[in-house]
This record gives sequence, structure tokens and C-alpha cells, in this order.
Amino acid sequence: MNLLSVQDLHTSFFTSSGEVKAVNGLSFNLDEGKVLGIVGESGSGKSVTAYSILQILSHPGRIVSGSVKFRGQELINSGEDTMCHIRGNKISIIFQDPMTSLNPVFTIGNQLMEAILLHTDRNKKQAKERAIEMLKLVGVNDPEKRLKQYPHEFSGGMRQRVMIAMALACEPDILIADEPTTALDVTIQAQILELMSELQKKMGMAIILITHDLGVIADMCDEVIVMYAGEVCERGTIDEIFYNNKHEYTKGLMRSIPTISEEKEKLKPIGGSPVDLLNMPEGCAFSPRCDNAMKICITHKAKEIHINEMHISRCWLNIKNELDNGTLTLTQVKELHENE
Repeated sequence: MNLLSVQDLHTSFFTSSGEVKAVNGLSFNLDEGKVLGIVGESGSGKSVTAYSILQILSHPGRIVSGSVKFRGQELINSGEDTMCHIRGNKISIIFQDPMTSLNPVFTIGNQLMEAILLHTDRNKKQAKERAIEMLKLVGVNDPEKRLKQYPHEFSGGMRQRVMIAMALACEPDILIADEPTTALDVTIQAQILELMSELQKKMGMAIILITHDLGVIADMCDEVIVMYAGEVCERGTIDEIFYNNKHEYTKGLMRSIPTISEEKEKLKPIGGSPVDLLNMPEGCAFSPRCDNAMKICITHKAKEIHINEMHISRCWLNIKNELDNGTLTLTQVKELHENE
């Protein structure tokens, strides 16, 4: 049984201008002890996916349909009591900006202990001991003194360590890290990622790492989902995505990565602007920005095809190549698109 199973998840924001389909048919499974990376540009639906799993969407966001199962238990429409037990206890999240995630008028100790008292049967003294233990675990020096301090007295890196300590205080089965290093400088980023990797191995938890940084993905993840305009373009193992990528958007992301070489090469950014989610194209969402788009890309969405057992892509060019190679017939392509 999968630790977490998300199937055909649809999440929309119902605005005065129309429905914004922020997550449109997302499916994936997460096994125990594994690290899943979700990568894509801003607005691709990465964070909304995390908020949908924990059901902490802001108005006017709403889960329209789909299934989210934790250890076989359905979480969609399970009720607030169930979700209060799940959040922080079984599934924790680290948000993008630790300064806005921590309450400025309460001490670090107060906020750490609140999570422990809420989700465990420890008393106040035991909760304080656990808070000190967690601060030591994440590398915060002089934790007894730090408990009495306020968020503004911490640096950005130290605030993020506190957020990690808070998220792991109840030993969750899954940690969702929503761009945990975005607001930090490069040196502190490396320290935070190394810390998360060490804690993941020590505690045996699974991680969903949400980021736009492919370097971070390469260092930490076992499997990767590439998202664009709320949809999955491609998913597979690290090696498949980095060395055998099959979707034009993934290839564009790879070309945008700076390389260390003797020759000076210009970066090759993806042309155009992200798609307007209120006016989605009929066909592939990436087709307006794709240099290799065909007529069918503009009018019809491609269905997912298996490149191999560990790799799935949604691109008409893959289907064309399969037809050219004779590994897929025209009849099979028609059946695939008619049945879904």
C-alpha cells in the first residue's frame, strides 16, 4: 500500500472572472522513505497541490474532484476533526517564507510547544524538553535561550531551522517542503538541504519537495513530477527526467540551467509567457511556447504514454515517434484518446 495516493485531483479557484483550474487531473503515489520532487514555474500548481493534500486552501479555492488517500484513508471530505489529527501529526508542511509563517508576537518556544501539546499527550514540561531536543536536532545553538526569543531575533536560515523543527516535532510520516530555500542565500540553502536529507534518513519519513530549482531536485529526490499550468507534463525517476526527458517543457527547463564549462554559453530561456489559466488553449497548454509544436498540439491534448516502466510523458512528439518507430499503432492512439 502506498503511503500517500493522489488520484485525478482537480482544484480550482472560482473568481469573478471565471474558474481558474490550478490543479487539473494530478495523480501520483508516494512510498515510505521516498523523496518526491514537484518542479515547475511559478503558477504551475505546485503549492496548490500541497495545500489541497492538507486541505488548507484559501477562499475562493476548492477541491472539485479527485482522491487523496493517506495509508488507504480518504482525506477528501473527511471532516475537519480528521484533518486536524492528520496535519502536523501525520503530514507536516514547511512553508516558503519562515518570517511570515511564524507569529511575530509569540516566542519561538511558545510556538514550538503549541504544536507538541496539540498533537501529543505530553505535558507542558515534557513539551518544553521536546522543543529543546528538536532545536538541538536542527542545529540551533543554545536552545534553552532561543526558546525565549522572538522570530525577529533570528536570521532567515535560523528561522527556517525552527520551521523544520516545528514540522518534525511530532515525527510525521510525510514532510511537505514548499520551496524551503527560496528566501535564503546559497550557502544557507545548502545547509538547510543537507539538514533535511540527514533528518529524512534518520527519521525514515517521506518528503514531497516543491521547488523551481532543478539543482535542488537533483540532489535530494528519487522521483520527479514536472508540472505546467496545473497539469503533469512528465514524471519519472531522477535519471529518466534529467537524462532521458521527453517533454518539450522539461527540455526547456534543462536548457535554462547554467553549466560550468570552459566555453561561455548563453542561457536559453523558454520563450513567451506562462499560459493564462482563465483562457487555456484547447490543446497542449505549453503549445504557444513550444518551438516544435504541431497542428494537433494546438487543437488536442496528448494523453500520457509510458516511455518505460519508470517514466511517463504527455507530449504529441512522443506519440509521433512511437508511430514512426512502429511501437504504437494509429488504432492504439485513437483508442487511448477515446477511452480517457
